[in-house]
Amino acid sequence: MTASMNQTASELLARIERCEAKIGVVGLGYVGLPLAHALHSGGLPILGFDIDQSKIDAIKAGRNYLVHLGNELVTSLRDSSRFEGTTDFSRLGEADVIIICVPTPLGKHWEPDISYIIETAKAIGRTLRKGQLVILESTTYPRTTRDDMMPAIMAAAGGRARSLEIGRDIFGAFSPEREDPGRKSHSTSTIPKLVGGLDAASTELAAAVYRKGVTTVVPVSSAEVAESAKLLENIFRAVNIALVNEMKVVLDAMDIDVWEVVRAAATKPFGYMPFYPGPGLGGHCIPIDPFYLTWKAREYGHSTRFIELAGEINTSMPHYVVDRTAEALNGQGKPMKGSKILVVGLAYKADIDDVRESPSFELIELCKHRGAVVDYYDPLVPATWAGRKHDLKMTSVAYDAKTIASYDCILISTAHSSVDYRTIAEHAKLCVDTRDALRAFEKTMGARLVRA
Repeated sequence: MTASMNQTASELLARIERCEAKIGVVGLGYVGLPLAHALHSGGLPILGFDIDQSKIDAIKAGRNYLVHLGNELVTSLRDSSRFEGTTDFSRLGEADVIIICVPTPLGKHWEPDISYIIETAKAIGRTLRKGQLVILESTTYPRTTRDDMMPAIMAAAGGRARSLEIGRDIFGAFSPEREDPGRKSHSTSTIPKLVGGLDAASTELAAAVYRKGVTTVVPVSSAEVAESAKLLENIFRAVNIALVNEMKVVLDAMDIDVWEVVRAAATKPFGYMPFYPGPGLGGHCIPIDPFYLTWKAREYGHSTRFIELAGEINTSMPHYVVDRTAEALNGQGKPMKGSKILVVGLAYKADIDDVRESPSFELIELCKHRGAVVDYYDPLVPATWAGRKHDLKMTSVAYDAKTIASYDCILISTAHSSVDYRTIAEHAKLCVDTRDALRAFEKTMGARLVRA
């Protein structure tokens, strides 16, 4: 037993270190599934929870619904006696440690939506027992773990909560997810893990859990530090992407190649890090996380002008791309209205099937709003489905020379490496490239290639 731990915490720590503590992972999506696999690989028994029965069924069938992670990940879980998936949240009481990996989107007025956290917390509270540790991984504003999640757990526990004290009988911590779908250089087990508890014992317990499946664990002084660090990481990216997007607009007007400029600046070995322009922000973090801090800052009487300006620039990029597309079509004597446009790439980044917050959806809707006839091609996303903001009801078209030649404009939104760009270079009447995917063909394409 360490100085910060009582008997209850010490017993839980011993169970974790012996790999006897059962870990409940709530939300088996882009964060929860690879985390469950990493902790399972470290020897811990895992009970995975999700509201979507199809995910549980897919794991049982050995089929990974997160294609970029491969089927071997789910078959290793399926074939193990130390993993079970369920939609039965009444079983949360079986877990010694519960890790929450649920979405934290924005509402229709760009306000934080932590309803998934609160609903999960209520479910935990209904089965809460002495000796449990709850860790939140979902990105959120500072003090969510302390002021929102834990009170929701205790309120749902009802009368049982009177005999349970946070830091003595039950424990809480925050550890931000750092997933980057499709990245080959790092995995859940190799990305350093920040851990901040509501108290010293909670920090120590949470760190012990992650050390079973993650190479480097970095304890910090509080949950609030860990929550804020996650926001800083993603705001840093959002602000720098906004900077280069603004540079793109200016340099395009001056007929200067922003992509060459970025590569030239990147030759400096210090004081610079390259960020690249695009048609807008996508994914589960960068388009959303900055607004969690701007919203919370107002509670404390502060404005975040720098962050909000970056958000304005990034959210304006789809409109800029569509304007450039209209100009490019006009240059060929064609109006946007009635033109056939093929958007290449629906996922928010290359070589994954993740479409969360993808700017491609907005590009499609903006082009349609101007009267264009729009289709899309994405080798990893064969059909769209109803999302939080969009329900396009579209399917990916065939990809061949005849198809490419049939469109008035090809609009590259995502540069998947599996796409044969030579076909576009040889057969497209016009291509608007937002990802510099056709760099190798710029001389042969000439005026048919426009960057945006």
